[in-house]
Amino acid sequence: MRIGIVTIFPELFEPFLRTSLVGRAVESGRMEISVHDLRDYTEDRHRSVDDEPYGGGGGMVMTAQPWLAAVRSLSEAEAPSEEGRAPAGKPWRVAMSPQGAPLTEEKVRELADRPWLLLLCGRYEGIDERVYEAVVDEEVSIGDYVLSGGEIPAMVLVEALSRQIPGVVGLAGSVENDSFRRGLLDHPHYTRPAEVEGMEVPQVLLSGDHAAIEEWRQVQAVEMTARKRPDLLEDLDPRSLSPAQRRALERLGSYDRGGHSDRVGPSRRAERSETIGPRGHERRRTAEEQSSPAAERKNDEISLETAAVAPSSGIHQ
Repeated sequence: MRIGIVTIFPELFEPFLRTSLVGRAVESGRMEISVHDLRDYTEDRHRSVDDEPYGGGGGMVMTAQPWLAAVRSLSEAEAPSEEGRAPAGKPWRVAMSPQGAPLTEEKVRELADRPWLLLLCGRYEGIDERVYEAVVDEEVSIGDYVLSGGEIPAMVLVEALSRQIPGVVGLAGSVENDSFRRGLLDHPHYTRPAEVEGMEVPQVLLSGDHAAIEEWRQVQAVEMTARKRPDLLEDLDPRSLSPAQRRALERLGSYDRGGHSDRVGPSRRAERSETIGPRGHERRRTAEEQSSPAAERKNDEISLETAAVAPSSGIHQ
């Protein structure tokens, strides 16, 4: 995959492109990433890239001339071709902008299918609107907030794209199980030791029963989504879920047999928080908590609550 980046701060990308998975992808040749200084395409001796806005107001606006020159020049560069694919032609030109389409997992996969991207990183109050009309194919946003420039959003996009390229991530299953990959968040992860400050690893993960472990992970993905991002359940296609996941949604009150979802309300989440820690593992009560009369009454209440929400299969919540 080939990516070009246009910015007035090319030095920001130097350590990023040498580090971690992106660095390995570049070193191995799986990603070809070039960074271009917008000021190289200016026409005045001061290498100016901004000016005052028409109509007044605060801030400066990036002028059209250097952007038009840069994008057109870089788009006419020798087009790459990949084995088994037709020549790429011109790049798909993407402006990083808070007004753009949200950068979702689906959008990342869509952009990863394009062999050549050119990313435009604006600054100041923005880029002259005529640049978008003349040389931009798409605007992409990483969220409903404003940063000082498009460089960090471009890095976010490059990092996300790198995970879609075969061979960049060592284990393909790591990508397949990423959050949002199937419309759900990822399941919880645990490593040694088996107990940390009274919090134990779910016993099913220590059982060696791979079928039970897989079902537990599927159910946990549903429960994590219901607890942290219930909005994702609204657009979830029930046909994409396993039977265990559909049963989990029914237990959580987020799904009915007709295939309709309903958000898990705060009262339900509050009920579950009595016995389940903030990251989904069971919380051990201290000896002092267990021994007091008030705690004993609370323990009885919690036991009843746990019985009401615990999966009938006994899978750890």
